Amino acid sequence: MTPAADRRNPHPPYRRLRVVRARLGLAGCALAIVFFCASLTPSLLPRPVLLQGVVSGLTATMGYATGAALGAVVRRFRRHGNPRAARIGWGVVFVAGPVLGLVFLALGTGWQQELRARVGLERMVTYDILRIVGVSVLTFVLLLLLGRSLRLATRQIARQAGRFLPKPVAYGTGFAIVTLLAVGFVDGFAQERLLDVADRTASITDGGTDAAARRPVTGLRSGGPGSAAPWDTLGRQGRTFVGTGPAAEDLSAFTGTAAAAPIRLYAGLRSAGSARERAQLLVREMDRTGAWSRAAIAVIVPTGTGWVDSAVTDSLEYMYGGDTALVSMQYSYLPSWISFLTDRSKVRETATELIGAVRERWAAMPPRTRPQLLLSGESLGSYGAESAFAGLSGLTGAADGVLLVGPPFANPIHRHLTDTRAAGSPVWNPVPTGPAVRFAHDPADLRTTQGPRPRVVYLQNASDPIVWWTPGLLLSRPVWLEHPRGPDVSPDMRWYPGVTFWQTLVDQFAANGVPAGHGHVYGSGPVDGWAAVAAPPGWTTADTVRLRAHLDSRS
Repeated sequence: MTPAADRRNPHPPYRRLRVVRARLGLAGCALAIVFFCASLTPSLLPRPVLLQGVVSGLTATMGYATGAALGAVVRRFRRHGNPRAARIGWGVVFVAGPVLGLVFLALGTGWQQELRARVGLERMVTYDILRIVGVSVLTFVLLLLLGRSLRLATRQIARQAGRFLPKPVAYGTGFAIVTLLAVGFVDGFAQERLLDVADRTASITDGGTDAAARRPVTGLRSGGPGSAAPWDTLGRQGRTFVGTGPAAEDLSAFTGTAAAAPIRLYAGLRSAGSARERAQLLVREMDRTGAWSRAAIAVIVPTGTGWVDSAVTDSLEYMYGGDTALVSMQYSYLPSWISFLTDRSKVRETATELIGAVRERWAAMPPRTRPQLLLSGESLGSYGAESAFAGLSGLTGAADGVLLVGPPFANPIHRHLTDTRAAGSPVWNPVPTGPAVRFAHDPADLRTTQGPRPRVVYLQNASDPIVWWTPGLLLSRPVWLEHPRGPDVSPDMRWYPGVTFWQTLVDQFAANGVPAGHGHVYGSGPVDGWAAVAAPPGWTTADTVRLRAHLDSRS
């Protein structure tokens, strides 16, 4: 352009706009390779092959985006590049990239095999490596095209705005508009639509009934004769809760004595209009069934869909020979992870209303004649159970025994207890400073409890990503990677800024696909938990071992 033209048009011309450019950025490619290699390092759990491929592709894309941004900043302040340095850089990438990729694929396979052996899963097969690479490349390409499409939109807007504004301002305007539109689409449209689809799908699923569930023929269960909570209002998980479980004959066969028919009561979202109304309905159901005359009443806060762990319920019924009343209440159709991310207020409200209603009636009974009051919650349910109280003293004073399984990072009481644990005790198996609480990564450790019976027991696997994932992983090394580590945590796992946060987040999708005692699978462990906080008179360690074996044999 001539000097005269420069005076007529002070803004430099815009480059030709293309979604696919002839070359990728050097800094982006370099960091994409580094991030891809980091994604193959071990995390808490072995990953399914396809999930590993998606994770690696996403992680590589994050690396490319980071490198591209850094490269743009450098070019902004250094207009004249060094062609020779660029050629050397590309040479290093072309030579070192494939070598590093192959080395880390080999190392990653070894790490995955070691993790699989550690948790008792079958080994990977050789062609799984090719599947990981293929899925990674496909994921990277699709995300790169999406990113470049957004950049193209930014430049198109900037070109139009550049007719009236200086080029830097035009680009800033384009970037702001595209960012707002993208965030608005994700937050206001895509997220809303996805949540709506998830809610509708979950609602449809909630209308089904598991093949194992049978409509009760006894009035001692919700959905049965005389129940104020009709069968079709309980939801899928509620029907499973009341329509399964050991019968009196099963309990008698185990205990060797005459057993009572257990009481199980449940309120689904359709059973009443509000959480308070559902809680009051359940209290009336307890009055109707004579629940207050049982030896133990257990209020169980379910997970997001309303699911209640059968190991928690069945073990208590076997222990007490059916002389129990179990009560639970649904608060959502959605899985726990969606409920956790989008609206934790529902589980807080439900737990507060249900526990409060039951406890109010229980506390009014004469202390000598009232049953044991027990509380339990697993995963998001444990968060709900904790959230019903202001602190540990409220939790321990509210019931005779509390069993919480697989608590997520947001649990306020759990976080306080781990932060204030006895010096030298690991975070995955902390020793609380008081006798009221016990933790166990191996439930069998609870059999050696000395001194007074604990009021609260936490079961938490050392490799459970739902327990150990926190936003702080993004920038801080977690204490659960310090020495000593949990017995099923790989000694080769390292913390990398951003990467470990992402890996542990993804591990949650594989947390239920491992054998009991690892990940988010607790198997028959609740037997030891109940024995520690609420064992009936005469119950022995031998009984605990026998009951765990019995429950395991049914799996």
